[in-house]
Amino acid sequence: MSIIRVHDKEFDLYIPKDQIERAIKKVADNINRDMAGKSPLFLVVLNGAFMFAAELFKSLEIECEVSFVKLSSYSGTSSTNVVRELIGLDHSVAGRNIVLVEDIIDSGLTINYTIEKLRRLEASDVKVATMLFKPKAFRFGYEVDYIGIEIPNDFIIGYGLDYNEHARNLPDIYKVVS
Repeated sequence: MSIIRVHDKEFDLYIPKDQIERAIKKVADNINRDMAGKSPLFLVVLNGAFMFAAELFKSLEIECEVSFVKLSSYSGTSSTNVVRELIGLDHSVAGRNIVLVEDIIDSGLTINYTIEKLRRLEASDVKVATMLFKPKAFRFGYEVDYIGIEIPNDFIIGYGLDYNEHARNLPDIYKVVS
């Protein structure tokens, strides 16, 4: 499929599945190196990061735990600039090494909110892993430690990313064209 339609928009194939898989393997290799012996807690941000996280964990060789949080700051194709916590943290993070797992970081609002919360809860260290990163849209000063692929500031869907809750199941990533 090269061009697909979701709701009122058309999308063109942008990042094929094999390129996504290589990027995830690179992220996993870097985490394996940096987190060896640290037994981190991975916090996966739902809904979008579920596919990235599933593939990432297949390549992690370190001792670790995983939990999920559900946060939202988008409506349609744009940010609301307000983070809503739909499912909260259910683990103690005090003194823990945390790796936040996100599908995409554009403005950085959601992860900034989460980093600040984890620091208030006395996490020992907080790292950020994302499948996709939009550096030109990024508005915050925290470091994104593990980046799969840097992309321009385009609206994309597929591989966990949605347009009004549709298209998450696509194995490739598509960019809006109209």
